[in-house]
Amino acid sequence: MVSLSRKLMLWLILPQLVLWLAGGLATYRLVEKYANRAIDASLVQASRALLRQLKPIDQGLLIDFPRAAQDVLEADPNDRLMYTVGTPPGSFILGNNNLPAPPPVAKRLLDTPYFYDSMVAPAEGASGPAKPMRIVALYVGFGDISAPRQTMLVQVARSSANREELARAILADTLLPLSVLVLLTTMIVGYGIRAGLAPLARLRHEVESRAPNDLTPLKLDLAPVELRSLAAALNDLLAAVQRQIGAQKRFIGDAAHQLRTPLAGLQSQTKLALAAATDDEQRKRLDLVHQSATRSAHLVSQLLALAHAEPEAAATLARERVDLRLVARDMVAQMVPRALRAGQDLGLDEGDAAVTVHANAMLLREALSNLVDNAIQYAGLRAELTVRVREQDGAGLLIVEDDGPGIPPEEHGRVFERFVRATYGGNGCGLGLAIVKEIVERHQGTVTLENVQPHGLRVVVRLALSPAPAAEPIVGAPP
Repeated sequence: MVSLSRKLMLWLILPQLVLWLAGGLATYRLVEKYANRAIDASLVQASRALLRQLKPIDQGLLIDFPRAAQDVLEADPNDRLMYTVGTPPGSFILGNNNLPAPPPVAKRLLDTPYFYDSMVAPAEGASGPAKPMRIVALYVGFGDISAPRQTMLVQVARSSANREELARAILADTLLPLSVLVLLTTMIVGYGIRAGLAPLARLRHEVESRAPNDLTPLKLDLAPVELRSLAAALNDLLAAVQRQIGAQKRFIGDAAHQLRTPLAGLQSQTKLALAAATDDEQRKRLDLVHQSATRSAHLVSQLLALAHAEPEAAATLARERVDLRLVARDMVAQMVPRALRAGQDLGLDEGDAAVTVHANAMLLREALSNLVDNAIQYAGLRAELTVRVREQDGAGLLIVEDDGPGIPPEEHGRVFERFVRATYGGNGCGLGLAIVKEIVERHQGTVTLENVQPHGLRVVVRLALSPAPAAEPIVGAPP
């Protein structure tokens, strides 16, 4: 796909090239015309000078053509003149007998030069190809009362090579500054195009550099009117999308808040009913109701966590220096009883030194809680789970590793989407990793999945370290 700047440059350069070629052709024709005039003038001058050496006498011609005059005509070895004198025309008297006759004309005028171009073969005894030459033919009448009137033909020829060389030299001297002018014009036009399209480039950069969830209005105060109209249309679209997303988020948040209390009551009532039930069939039904209430309560909690992790909500939360070791230590202590009930071994490897990041402690605990919760749900019976804290390449790492069945590599990207599950086992609803991704991205970090050999999964959360003043407190564990 051709860019707009390249298309504009193409449409501006092509006419310049056409004009440059047309100018070169016109210049060549003009130079050739004036070169012919100059050569023709010199040929006429030479023919009349030769004619002055021919003096009519009583019944013939006196040829007074000394060697000096011949040397003048043949002075230039690179552009030697050829000449022929004949009378009557067709009868050779003097000069080179290999000049072709002039083309026939309807009426010959005396003392009027006729110019023509022709190929002249080498003289007898000489070798080489025929050469293009410019020839002048001059018919002169001579005779008096005592002698019949006769016509003498004087021809002088000069090579056309010099004429063409002169034309090429003048053409080169003309086209060189013209080419420089075209080049400078192209550079100025290119600069003008880039300057004119700079607001469009800024608009593209502003749109491309945005996060997918950044719906703030575009700012193009200094842009041309056309781009302002485009920016206004985009801002209207962004505002409409933002209103729609805001309405959806408010609905999810309100619905989750409204559902928490009845679901908590339902869980309590089913526990009491299970404790009081004596019939096995009744206990089974109550147990299914209790599991459904527990899953629903978990879904509501995750929806609330997801709402808190959204950009608008996360931007209003305070950030501080957080020690990842304290966060991991607190979360493992909370999750160990649950892991034991699931028949799993949950451990902590926190390293030797503090690993501090600039973050919101509550959101980090929520992210780690979801990672450990996923590991407990899907690693399986007798699985070993380990939470590690490390510092590597200027970043703090939170690692949750298990030796369960893992996730196929082709599913690593999809499982971060909302309501997407890689397995039908467990009681999850497909929001855990989506919440983790939202929280980590709000902290300008990354979260990746890695398979563990021979089997298992490792989730790595990478957050930038935050050097801060020593007086600033370090938090992590709950107060």
